[in-house]
Amino acid sequence: MSATPDADYLRRVLNARVYDVASETPLERAPELSARLGNELLIKREDLQAVFSFKVRGAYNKMVNLSAEQLARGVIASSAGNHAQGVALAANRLGCDATIVMPTSAPSVKVDAVRARGADVVLHGESYSDAFAHADQLRAERGLTFVHPFDDPDVIAGQGTIGMEILRQHGKPIEAIFLAVGGGGLIAGVAAYVKQVRPDISIIGVQHAESTAMLQSLEAGHPIELDDVGLFSDGTAVRRVGDETFRLVQAFVDDIVVVDTDETCAAIKDVFIDTRALLEPAGALAIAGAKKWAATHDVTDTTLVAVACGANINFDRLRFVSERAELGEQREAVFAVTIPEEPGSFRRFCDLVGARDVTEFNYRIGDDADAHVFVGIQTTNDEEPAEVAATFSDAGFPAIDLTKDELAKAHLRHLVGGKSPLASDEMLYRFEFPERPGALMRFLAAMNPNWNISLFHYRSHGADTARVLVGMQVPPSDAEAFDAFIAELGYRSWDETANAAYRLFLATDA
Repeated sequence: MSATPDADYLRRVLNARVYDVASETPLERAPELSARLGNELLIKREDLQAVFSFKVRGAYNKMVNLSAEQLARGVIASSAGNHAQGVALAANRLGCDATIVMPTSAPSVKVDAVRARGADVVLHGESYSDAFAHADQLRAERGLTFVHPFDDPDVIAGQGTIGMEILRQHGKPIEAIFLAVGGGGLIAGVAAYVKQVRPDISIIGVQHAESTAMLQSLEAGHPIELDDVGLFSDGTAVRRVGDETFRLVQAFVDDIVVVDTDETCAAIKDVFIDTRALLEPAGALAIAGAKKWAATHDVTDTTLVAVACGANINFDRLRFVSERAELGEQREAVFAVTIPEEPGSFRRFCDLVGARDVTEFNYRIGDDADAHVFVGIQTTNDEEPAEVAATFSDAGFPAIDLTKDELAKAHLRHLVGGKSPLASDEMLYRFEFPERPGALMRFLAAMNPNWNISLFHYRSHGADTARVLVGMQVPPSDAEAFDAFIAELGYRSWDETANAAYRLFLATDA
């Protein structure tokens, strides 16, 4: 890291006009995360700003310093959503018109929030870079003033007030401050201030694995432009960082940590457990990075600060986040296991699972020799998946660990099924029973061993009740015994054998 001073940014941050619209957000201890990490983790709650993001600081500081003539002409900005809300709020406060160009991929919660603050929204392109190019064209055509989301000294200084607040709020030693990195405005501002006041504090940037423009630029020694970026962390999905932000990051930032989607989802869950706040993916990057950095560097008994920089998440994305959080926290492993298609093999497989919690089970009878099942198992550490796979394989059930296989996690787990010519005399039932240890085994133990399981789907969702879909091959002559089994089981159940969707997609005799 270069030690080049930049005293101008100290002045800019100290004189930044942000508190007309922004609040000094709390620096809160995360008790659960702190205990697990063996460090004091403090979360800077920028998700509590009026626009649920830190971006209002830089946007307002830029706009309040514009001339009356510039404000009268109106402003334009390009943004994936959070900067857009900051500009819209600032424009509303300063009484000027604002046009915001947003990519078509921007979450609807952000688009709607910008419109609600009176800005004119133009949706254009698939990424921030597409929106930026179109905004620059509109700026030239209409004579508007462009408010850059990150590569502007006033914007950078506005974001730098976060660093000023952190040092004021926590006067004791801090090992490192973690910040999400997209275009670099946030980390540039915080680093330019903190490193000149407390150079002993490490400044660590965090990027999503599919959007690493800053990391690659640092490695190249100059800003580079990516061909494309992933959109999961839409708030940091930038193909090219700013020239000024790159200069400051190169001078003042100590390290960049890269996290993946599963690690980001785990961080969203972690923050929810500690604060009951739901962060967007970009908003949780710093927390994910702090966890990874502490584990990688074996750091304990120190104080770490992570900036929760945004909470503008579409509600329907929570389904995906919930699904992937356990994997990111290494609390779940998923496997493809081959089981001989013979009586008792399924029960032997369940005995091998033992006391471990099964989080998911997908199976559809395929041929008369082997059964291929997709199973999820709750784990406690990153060594356990290999141990579980070895246990299965040693018992004659070849297993493939799919925990890090994106195809399996995103798609195959939902596609196990289809029509099977071997699924004769199949009865399809939905069951609902208490989600507690032993409930699944009780169900299996109560079944007549002569009734072959031809389909099985179970997924734990952390609720009080489990929902299971089971296909059982029950000969017509056993109809009375099957009815008795259902009655004695005592679980809520629904006969879905006549269900139209089942008949169309799964039933052999359809």
